[in-house]
Amino acid sequence: MSRVVRCGLIQARNELGTNHGLPRIKRAMIDKHLKLIDQAAHKKVKILCLQELFYGPYFCAEQDIRWYELTEHVPEGPTIKLMQKIAAKHRMVIVVPVYEEEMPGLYFNTAAVIDADGKYLGKYRKHHIPHVHPGFWEKFYFTPGDLGYPVFQTKYARVGVYICYDRHFPEGARILGLNGAEIVFNPSATVAGLSEYLWELEQPAHAVANGYFVGAINRVGREKPWNIGEFYGKSYFCNPRGKIIAQGSRHRDEVVVADLDLEMIEEVRRIWQFFRDRRPETYKPLTAQTGRAAAAD
Repeated sequence: MSRVVRCGLIQARNELGTNHGLPRIKRAMIDKHLKLIDQAAHKKVKILCLQELFYGPYFCAEQDIRWYELTEHVPEGPTIKLMQKIAAKHRMVIVVPVYEEEMPGLYFNTAAVIDADGKYLGKYRKHHIPHVHPGFWEKFYFTPGDLGYPVFQTKYARVGVYICYDRHFPEGARILGLNGAEIVFNPSATVAGLSEYLWELEQPAHAVANGYFVGAINRVGREKPWNIGEFYGKSYFCNPRGKIIAQGSRHRDEVVVADLDLEMIEEVRRIWQFFRDRRPETYKPLTAQTGRAAAAD
């Protein structure tokens, strides 16, 4: 029997400039997303993912402690509580990326997963934290994730999460497959330029290598006063064969929707037996800082 699940991705530009107070910036983005979530519900979306740090700008473009004020506890904070109500209202699974405070001074880039009845299922904390070329100063804000690579059994599918820079690392993507993910969502904030060509290369490769669907989300627009480039949208779904089956525009707020037939996962894995043919006993160098160090043991 076919297992078709309608899924959605929300890409959106920041609503207000950074010269406004943080509560106002946050409220404006939440209000915008509530309208977009309503659009997704109208389109009968069953699983929905929002973009990275959805309720504000991509503040890692600068290093300023004022942005610590955007943190919330997960799941006790007000944004997750609100999204639990919204999820239950629409009978929709929602993946909600937020800036999490574990304790004062210990912050994570986190995505909470909420089931269709509003139940909080758990969270994923971004593992790989960039601190690269001007504009991506994430180590100033985030501690590397410490909760592994969980997969959440939702009402409609088994869902995993990878966040933005994580997508450059195939190891965690493989673990999500081994842990049973049927759909992996990657909420992101990435700009045109050096890595744009990888946007439609790496994640379809993860989908092929692991036999699951991927939903890749990117915000849109330029965020002043910073000048790190344009967030180019182009959010998409790809299937376990690596084919992009739905994609958003480059410039506008949008709900990207696709019907995912989860039966394709078994069909593809019966052809490409990548999990069967793995050789984990030969992969020791992957857990060492360098392969040469592992070879010397």
